[in-house]
Amino acid sequence: MNTLLDNIHMLRMIADFGLVVLIWMVQLIVYPGFSFYTNADLLKWHKSYTPKITIVVAPLMFIQMGIALYISFFEFSIANLIYAVLVISTWLTTFTYFVPLHQKIERNLDIKVSAKKLTKGNWVRTFQWTFIFIYSLFLFYS
Repeated sequence: MNTLLDNIHMLRMIADFGLVVLIWMVQLIVYPGFSFYTNADLLKWHKSYTPKITIVVAPLMFIQMGIALYISFFEFSIANLIYAVLVISTWLTTFTYFVPLHQKIERNLDIKVSAKKLTKGNWVRTFQWTFIFIYSLFLFYS
């Protein structure tokens, strides 16, 4: 039994679980809450919220990506490659769609429209990270 690989897979499970819990909280609580703010209050809250949530999300995403790349190269299998593609797709979704919406809010542009797009569009990432976690469970126990 390889303890390094066992530790990597356990860390993957922790990161995947952390991201799935976080994304469901964002989807069901945080983003819908944006609709209760005036534009000025949402702008103020968003400037406070974004750096704080990034402290939680960024390390989990980097751990997840690092592990996806590591197992794709050093423990290559089709299953691990699929995992990496799923993780990469979540990054692409995040940085091509969601980061620009957050940037619009930060710049005080189309605040309410951007907030609505975050709430509706975030179902994609919610399902992505949920599927990644379920898939990771499958890999861990198979």
